[in-house]
Amino acid sequence: MSSGVEEAAAAVEAGGVVVVPTDTVYGLASAPQEQPVRRLYRLKGRTDAQPTALIAASLDALRAHLPELTDRDAAIAAALLPGPFTLVLANPAGRLSWLAGARPDTIGVRIPALDGPGRELLERVGAIAATSANLPGGPDPRRLEDVPPELRSGAAAILDGGELPGTPSTVLDCTGVDPVVLREGAVAAADALERLHAALADTSRQ
Repeated sequence: MSSGVEEAAAAVEAGGVVVVPTDTVYGLASAPQEQPVRRLYRLKGRTDAQPTALIAASLDALRAHLPELTDRDAAIAAALLPGPFTLVLANPAGRLSWLAGARPDTIGVRIPALDGPGRELLERVGAIAATSANLPGGPDPRRLEDVPPELRSGAAAILDGGELPGTPSTVLDCTGVDPVVLREGAVAAADALERLHAALADTSRQ
């Protein structure tokens, strides 16, 4: 049975794990603090070496969690987000290190292009940690019924956002001089790099 936004927000704030719609696929999410993220990992069967994205409601919310965000990274984020991208950015302060996996000096961030209950939840809590609501190696869930039963039964709340696009975000590593596509997803690699290079060119001219 699906939950309301207030119930889901209360579950996140209490440290629980929730199933939420994003602009790509259904996600398994928690507050971005260490213990809730550990619960998320245990429920999904995810190893500590794997990274999990910080999903923020806005660029301001992202900056609140990552105050060291450089002008370059902020320009990249502003050019591509909101949208179906995960940006891997430098994280020299090691903030939210439990999200970083095997690369503690980096962090993956998203600002999804959302409406409906997913957007309402994010606006209420500001930011969540989230990964696809599947079992390791399983298909990405387009519909709520595609989320494995053990994840649904283990979640403190479930938000129904209807049928989603079903293709995960495109992941871009922006930590080096030249950006690298780590995963081609909702946006083709060539298109993603074209938009990213344009953003970097604009930054260099400022």
